[in-house]
Amino acid sequence: MTRARQSGRQPTRDRRAPRRAGPSMLKQIRSLLSRDDDDRGPDGKPRVTLQKALDRKWLEVWYQPKFDLATRKMVGAEALVRVRHPEHGVLAPFAFLPGAGEAAMLAMTERVIAEALRDWEHCRAVGAPELKLAVNVPANAFVRLPIARMIRDGRPRSTEWPGLILEVTEDQVMNDLDVANEVAAELRSQNCGLAVDDFGAGYSSLARLRQLPFTELKIDRAYVTDCHTDRTNAGMLETIVELAKRFELKTVAEGIETPHESHKLQGIGCLVGQGYLFAKPMPKDQFIATLQRHTGKRAPEPSRWNPFASAPKLRTGT
Repeated sequence: MTRARQSGRQPTRDRRAPRRAGPSMLKQIRSLLSRDDDDRGPDGKPRVTLQKALDRKWLEVWYQPKFDLATRKMVGAEALVRVRHPEHGVLAPFAFLPGAGEAAMLAMTERVIAEALRDWEHCRAVGAPELKLAVNVPANAFVRLPIARMIRDGRPRSTEWPGLILEVTEDQVMNDLDVANEVAAELRSQNCGLAVDDFGAGYSSLARLRQLPFTELKIDRAYVTDCHTDRTNAGMLETIVELAKRFELKTVAEGIETPHESHKLQGIGCLVGQGYLFAKPMPKDQFIATLQRHTGKRAPEPSRWNPFASAPKLRTGT
């Protein structure tokens, strides 16, 4: 530039100077900035953090119905969590729960309980006020959240309200048994029951069952699979059901997938069943519509009954 001035020539512009971004380049930059780095895992499958799903309001509460194995009547439903991603569609829990922080898990539990309390009003509106909704309470939430107060403040004021069922694993509550017993007592005052989830999967024992006022025993799906042909599973199921009767606990079998499993469970005295044989998890609106169709009616035999074939498919990544 100095030489140019000395020679009287105008200084030339450095060819390496950055150019102004055009419309196409700006579009590419915006696209890169808006991409979500956690929307796919290392394996390329859809992933998202639970906190992000909460912040973006992607979380949805779905329901999987429970049926009386003898009458085939819908008697309850479990509230389940799904994420509806704007690009990847509906994601199952394995896509957003692993690695979730405690704060996010607590916030998720609060939301599910609040929605379950509100959704019972829809059950009553279609003629099923006796239907009990169940909420799975994750680790630490049972003793860390003011669950009893949340239910007391948010519960329907109708005298028909049958209460919630809170499903917990033994390991969750045994670490702080005194607090757990206080919470359980408060829940009883709100007409809420307590279910042992995945019974048989961990370190279940008779002594532990007597330490908390459980009302239901939910049999782990590992014992349900092929129970009509697997003698070991059949023997374990018979023992569990007999144990539940002695403790005056309602038995609920999860993961029922074939009519043979359903008939075997009914034969040994299991009261309630849940699984893909009867119904897949479904969005709330579909659940209420299904409940309305079957209110007060005996459902067809499960071997010929598949009203949920059109339920939205989950992205499994497989």
